[in-house]
Amino acid sequence: MSHLIVHGGTPLSGRITPSANKNAVLPILCATLLTKQPVRLRGVPEITDVKKIVEVFRNLGSQVELDFKTGILDVHHRDTHFDPATDRLPEEMRSSIMLVPGLMARFGAARIEDDVKGCTLGAREIDPHVEVFQRFGASVERHPDGLVVRVVHQADENGHSGRLEANDHWTDYASVTTTENFVLCAALADGVSTLTNAASEPHVQEFCNFMSLLGAKIDGHGTSKLKITGVKELGGADYTFTEDFHEIVTFLALGAITGGNVQVKNGAPEMFPLLDRTFAKFGVQIVHEDGWSRCVTNGPLKVKEPFTRNILQKVEAAPWPYVPVDLLPIFVALGVKAEGSVMFWNKIYDGAMGWTSELAKFGAHAFLSDPHRMITFGGKPLSPAEVESPYIIRVAIALLMVAASIPGKSVIKNATPIRRAHPNFVEHIGELGARMEWVEGD
Repeated sequence: MSHLIVHGGTPLSGRITPSANKNAVLPILCATLLTKQPVRLRGVPEITDVKKIVEVFRNLGSQVELDFKTGILDVHHRDTHFDPATDRLPEEMRSSIMLVPGLMARFGAARIEDDVKGCTLGAREIDPHVEVFQRFGASVERHPDGLVVRVVHQADENGHSGRLEANDHWTDYASVTTTENFVLCAALADGVSTLTNAASEPHVQEFCNFMSLLGAKIDGHGTSKLKITGVKELGGADYTFTEDFHEIVTFLALGAITGGNVQVKNGAPEMFPLLDRTFAKFGVQIVHEDGWSRCVTNGPLKVKEPFTRNILQKVEAAPWPYVPVDLLPIFVALGVKAEGSVMFWNKIYDGAMGWTSELAKFGAHAFLSDPHRMITFGGKPLSPAEVESPYIIRVAIALLMVAASIPGKSVIKNATPIRRAHPNFVEHIGELGARMEWVEGD
């Protein structure tokens, strides 16, 4: 594991161009399996999961050229092969589940581990994905070392694998990866499919835009109901990723918590009204001008009192268009720093708020009400500390934010998750005036 040493207390200022959204990049990479035509992707970030998917493609015989310096990836799945008896998808990467539709479309079968993982955000079941595959007419067989998913329909006289069957589905909850897997299955399915209670996050909208560029017929972008008309084949594309709104919020919050002036490139400010209002609850104003966003603070952070005096200020996180749960830790860091009390409510993951003991090491006062809710009593005197991050990307970043706001040396142990989402993240913060370095440890 890698630890991060943070020399805090310096107001961070400057301009940052964020990377592409990991949660858009990975499903789009998986979607390229659906076409035999060449695809060029621009702005591909140098992150672990991208490297793993590229390695999978190469092992399957696909032609891949990737230059992280330019961010350009060229992929051509013309000569791709797959044998479910021998080929495996990486267990430790949750996005492996989104390779299944492409493999079924090309080879009639896919094999995955039955416990694909990502961040340690409580129980993350694969049942919704299994249900999607089954509703499209695939069989799911459990084997001792994984799951085999097969297209039930037989291949035609030309040897092409059978097509999945279109269907109407209403999900239990608005899951991002389940929505993307449904679209991936429906794009080449036989007939018209509809999905009710679809996720609509910015990265899901970006994914649907890319699928449309390939030739998929999708109606309802950005809404909770999608209608997908299956086509016989998809074409190629030349696509440029947009900036990651998670990273935009993170850099703005780093500027705010350190009392600095950070400006971040932002090509989609229309996604930010609720996020801007959430920043305002901590006394931070976000200004969008000429393709850039910046934070404005007037003195120390202070929680805005609700008009209803007998309730706490609160930040509720749930599927879009709520505040995204992935960003909740970032606002928890602001809550620790800002004078006043705030209740944070994670409406999705069990146990994702259980890192109050690490905040306490800084001298922060945070109370875990239950597995979903935390209350911060901010504005307390804070001091440098050595803390340990759970394997959750933005909890690691939230701990980094608190450390960066405190004069002195702090250590974030097991900070490796930061590298999974943000390429050159520490280098970018260094450009803003921070002093940080990685140290390898047991």
